[in-house]
Amino acid sequence: MKYKLKHQTLYTYVNAVHNYQSVLCLQPRNAGNQVCQNFKIEIEPKPSKIYSREDYFGNIQHYFSIHQAHTKLKVVVSSEIEVLNNTVQPYNPISCSETALKINSTPKLKAELLLYQLPSQYVVWDEEMKDFAKTCLIPDESLFDGVLNLIKKIFTEFQFKSGATNINTPIKTVLRERKGVCQDFSHLAIACIRSMGIPARYVSGYIETLPPKGKPKLEGSDASHAWISVYIPEMGWCEFDPTNNMIPGQRHIVTAYGRDFADVSPLKGIIFSSGEHKVKVEVDVIPIV
Repeated sequence: MKYKLKHQTLYTYVNAVHNYQSVLCLQPRNAGNQVCQNFKIEIEPKPSKIYSREDYFGNIQHYFSIHQAHTKLKVVVSSEIEVLNNTVQPYNPISCSETALKINSTPKLKAELLLYQLPSQYVVWDEEMKDFAKTCLIPDESLFDGVLNLIKKIFTEFQFKSGATNINTPIKTVLRERKGVCQDFSHLAIACIRSMGIPARYVSGYIETLPPKGKPKLEGSDASHAWISVYIPEMGWCEFDPTNNMIPGQRHIVTAYGRDFADVSPLKGIIFSSGEHKVKVEVDVIPIV
């Protein structure tokens, strides 16, 4: 599948901003089964220069600063993406307990994956969350099947409700109130998996905006989306979408990987000003016929 992707962010400030420093994490990955072409960033007011670099997780980040006074900031990122068919890895029935043991007893593998086993800024857990995880991730049963059961449980028992949470809402609250958005469901799933000693990471990206004829639109379209990736021995990193209870395929576009949202925030910065501001985000993922 080929897509045209456009992600527009518009900030409106009550008082003029005289100095703005920002970092973007919006360039789709160009690896694996995905090819990113014709990537372009347009910023108003126009910065003197945009710098790019690859971060620790292999994501491409862009830095810019604006030193002229402005009351609006518009950032438009566009690109063309081709998502190829996933290479299906042979199924490995390895259990949750066997996976944890294998990783922890292999020094090189443990050093590589430890980052995704530990708590992070938005992913923490306690015994209550571990008990929730144990209903699906049975120690002596298949890890792959357990994760499928976990994302089905989240999809079935939790309500997708935009505005019910924000980035600072603890996942304990999400677990208790049984509602949230893709970001919350991904953080919850990752916390459950890590609580069992299994490496899991956060995936940011997009879902195709226009569904195939006769198919329903998926939750998370028309905006940035999030799902998870779990390390399974011999299979490698396997992706799961708890918001839509599915294994991501050609309709999912990957922007970045990280421990949680803090590592892959689409746009974050520092402003020198006072007063409130509003932000509006518009996303279009259009298939190329």
